Amino acid sequence: MSARLILASASPRRRDLLSQIGVVPADVLPADIDETPQPREVPAQLAQRLASEKAQAVAAQQTDAFVLAADTVVALGRRAIGKPESKDEARRFLKMLSGRRHRVLGGVSVIAPDGRSSHRLSTTLVRFKRLSEAEISRYLETSEWDGKAGGYAIQGHAAAFIPAISGSYTNVVGLDLAMTRQMLEGLGYGFET
Repeated sequence: MSARLILASASPRRRDLLSQIGVVPADVLPADIDETPQPREVPAQLAQRLASEKAQAVAAQQTDAFVLAADTVVALGRRAIGKPESKDEARRFLKMLSGRRHRVLGGVSVIAPDGRSSHRLSTTLVRFKRLSEAEISRYLETSEWDGKAGGYAIQGHAAAFIPAISGSYTNVVGLDLAMTRQMLEGLGYGFET
């Protein structure tokens, strides 16, 4: 029997994704850290730093468990597009993404009970079709934008806006499952066979 796994994230999407690979966290303990980007910090660095800091904060108090933390950053060029705080901000984000490619950067950190750790970054290129004002307005009425990096959920109505991706689909949802499983296995987490 493997050691317990603690998910250092409040995201229900990450819990759902983990269940697809047979991982049911023993507990969910979101880390309370400052997520403000540092001066001159590029989006990839931000995603990796936040995942690492979340894992370290929870692992310091859960020394007998595997701790898994992740953070998703949507990047348009060198600009990080976070979670919109209002419908108006979500509208602005969708207009910025309309007709363009952007990157979804998923930082993942795992800390084992023995203190060994693994920190990786998954990058998925996402292409948005050009969106009309009516499409944006209809999407905003779904409220799917709320709490989502970039203001959209690929697994929901926004799927109709995305003709192509290159990379991990589950990364865009919230957690690159293939990479996460490799990281857990590499640190000795036992999967049921």
